Amino acid sequence: MVFSRLFFIYLFFPICFLCYFATKKTSYRNAVLIVFSLLFYACGDISFLWLVVASALVNFVLGRGIDKFRDKAPAKAFLALGLVLNLGTLVGFKYTGFFIENLNNWFSLSIPVPDLPLPLGISFFTFRTVSYLIDCAWGKVKAERNFFTFLLYVSFFPITISGPIARYETMQADLHQRRVSADDLSIGFGRIAVGLGKKVILADRLSGIVDQFLGNDFTTQTTLGVWYGVILYALQMYFDFSGYSDMAIGIARIFGFHLDENFRHPFLCKDITEFWQRWHISLGTFFRDYLLYVPLFGKRRKIGGLLLVWFCTGLWHGASWNYIIWGIYYGLFLMLEMGIGKKGMKKIPAVLRHLCNKIVIIVGFGIFYCTGGIDQLGDMLLAMAGQNGTGWLDTMLVTSVQNNLFLLIAALLCCFPLLELPKKIMAKNPAANVALSVTGTVLAAGLLVISSILMVDATNTPFLYTKF
Repeated sequence: MVFSRLFFIYLFFPICFLCYFATKKTSYRNAVLIVFSLLFYACGDISFLWLVVASALVNFVLGRGIDKFRDKAPAKAFLALGLVLNLGTLVGFKYTGFFIENLNNWFSLSIPVPDLPLPLGISFFTFRTVSYLIDCAWGKVKAERNFFTFLLYVSFFPITISGPIARYETMQADLHQRRVSADDLSIGFGRIAVGLGKKVILADRLSGIVDQFLGNDFTTQTTLGVWYGVILYALQMYFDFSGYSDMAIGIARIFGFHLDENFRHPFLCKDITEFWQRWHISLGTFFRDYLLYVPLFGKRRKIGGLLLVWFCTGLWHGASWNYIIWGIYYGLFLMLEMGIGKKGMKKIPAVLRHLCNKIVIIVGFGIFYCTGGIDQLGDMLLAMAGQNGTGWLDTMLVTSVQNNLFLLIAALLCCFPLLELPKKIMAKNPAANVALSVTGTVLAAGLLVISSILMVDATNTPFLYTKF
């Protein structure tokens, strides 16, 4: 099940909403959310529902063990066991085939390559349980004493499948006691409408154009056609993933949970470092807090930690060489910016700085797209460099821009913080609150109606990050 389906919008979520607010006690409301969270997961991948429950049970016990023996040898043993079990399960399901396939290629072996299914959301709920155990060991949080409360943390349906990677530290207070205000409901429903609009109105429409320009052999595409396709793929990824995050944050807010933002208009960044402070924030902060300063590299800790973080970031996205290359690619550019320093970056003319970082980001999305292997990646880079012998421009590109001009303009405008101005006006002029609130409600309703019509008339593509 995904958020951008009529079944979820008009049946699953309303029933969950009514059942939730039919009770008042937090423990009963938690029980409602557990039932609907497990049902939500079962609708998407019932064969691995047991894994979510087992993960919650094992990490609950390990967390209690860490808490009981804090700062003693058994606590370290519990943490080590937890890391091995959690990361071992993730590696086993996600990377076994990739590792064996490459061993066979490198050493001319013939080890059978298992075709293991990937449990839905395993990359996300594994990182959340890992962060919980580490935070327990570091004394940042107390271990949860109620298994069902912890089960809700692990299985909470808005964030289990595609994040954000919300930590127990962030959710702890809301898991035990929360109140839902009128503002929570208003903000929550607004975020759902905006997120759904990003996905259905923008991302799904851009998807068709991307397939037209990137779905075929890169050796037959013109240079500008490939650049056009990759730029639209970047926009598709942004609206798809940030749309999911908006909906997840909005749904959680309706139930009284206050989650951190996962995107902050990343394409407005001034450099690559800032881009990754604005894009998939929960993943970046996870690696920053738990990997960046591991004591493995001595005096070269920052450089070594940065390379480790970006190798792992690439690998986290999938068992494919393009993701690893993509991670190392960004790691090298971040090292370059670190070497130049903030003062050095400011000396570069702003226009040149913006142009260079946008080129780096666009090429990065191109690398991310090429899951077909090194040959496909090489063909794409040659095409982007104008070296594939097909020319720079053709009528297909011109026709596409003409036919989709309104969509392209809308997508570019939506990369800007369009909602910030109304918020500033409301803060300075309380009298404008009512008018702007009514306008916001009408716009949210309009987005919901348009999205619903499009969901009826077309087959929705799943959110892109569900496969990670």
